[in-house]
Amino acid sequence: MNVNFFQLKIDYFCIKYLKMKKLLFAFLFPIIASAQCSEESAKAFQSQLNKEYANVEESPLKKSDLEHFKALDFYAVDMNFCVEAKLVKAPKEKPFAMKTSGNRTPLYVKYGELLFILKGKECKLNVYRNIELSKQEKYKNHLFLPFTDLTSGVESYGGGRYIDLEASDKETMTIDFNQAYNPYCAYNEGYSCPIPPKENDLLVEVRAGVKKFHD
Repeated sequence: MNVNFFQLKIDYFCIKYLKMKKLLFAFLFPIIASAQCSEESAKAFQSQLNKEYANVEESPLKKSDLEHFKALDFYAVDMNFCVEAKLVKAPKEKPFAMKTSGNRTPLYVKYGELLFILKGKECKLNVYRNIELSKQEKYKNHLFLPFTDLTSGVESYGGGRYIDLEASDKETMTIDFNQAYNPYCAYNEGYSCPIPPKENDLLVEVRAGVKKFHD
């Protein structure tokens, strides 16, 4: 495949995920920067994702699936899945090779830990920074939050889901699980996607964001 400037972003999504994210970043960064959740922003996220998946030039869907694609299957937007997390930074972490569904081993570094309450349970997720991507000025503050939960492999994709965040000087970070999305390999086994580390398995049902793909 041809490698272009934007393909550096692939390491934290999956091979060829870039074309869609090129547009989604511009669309979502104002939402992320506001550190706020709303039903409107969640629905706008869903609408944009559906638009990209329906586009033959950007969609990860197989040709046979794209031919009858209408929309992704989302959980109903639920603001109970928007949480304010305490950020505990991890400044002395060493880069590591994150496992993927393929042969790639992209380098990440643990940026910190996010501590929050979800559905009455104390939760913790590690948030990561992609080494190659962070070298770009435009994406130097971008953070990657992969996770699995009790819906994984049942109602949502078994390989976990991702959320995009942005680093700041604040001691808290807003996580909107309504904007959790699947890696490309959830739709096409030809892609290679980061596998959420076992430390990022939530013992709670995250019934928000994208559900598993139904052929």
